[in-house]
Amino acid sequence: MRSPVELTSAFRAAGLKVTPQRQLLFRLLHANQTHPSADALFATASQDMPGISLRTVYQTLNDLAAMGELQQLSFGAGSMRFDPNTDEHHHLVCSNCGEVRDVYLDGVEFLRPDAVPGFDITTTSVVFHGCCERCGDAGKP
Repeated sequence: MRSPVELTSAFRAAGLKVTPQRQLLFRLLHANQTHPSADALFATASQDMPGISLRTVYQTLNDLAAMGELQQLSFGAGSMRFDPNTDEHHHLVCSNCGEVRDVYLDGVEFLRPDAVPGFDITTTSVVFHGCCERCGDAGKP
């Protein structure tokens, strides 16, 4: 994801309104590795700016996704998560606490089938589910 200053310029260039609320969200998302949900981002933003609305958070996230500045992630159950890392990568998801981490894999292009009639594959996403070390250690004596 580009820097908050660059996102401000990109929003203006796209004819989108730049507000203090949006600038706060740009700062909170920049280099954020927690893959926050809109609700989690709203809770964090509300600490810095109590008047921010959940609607503003969702609209800003949707605008950033449409601009290719972040990825929308769904791992089945739970809220949509947002990832400002737009590099080619995959994810580790803790089945216990829901923590999401980036993981880089070689050879993923070989996982695609040769051809599926009537279906054009555009991307490949690999998600590993398991238990993070924090949750794994919690159950150990």
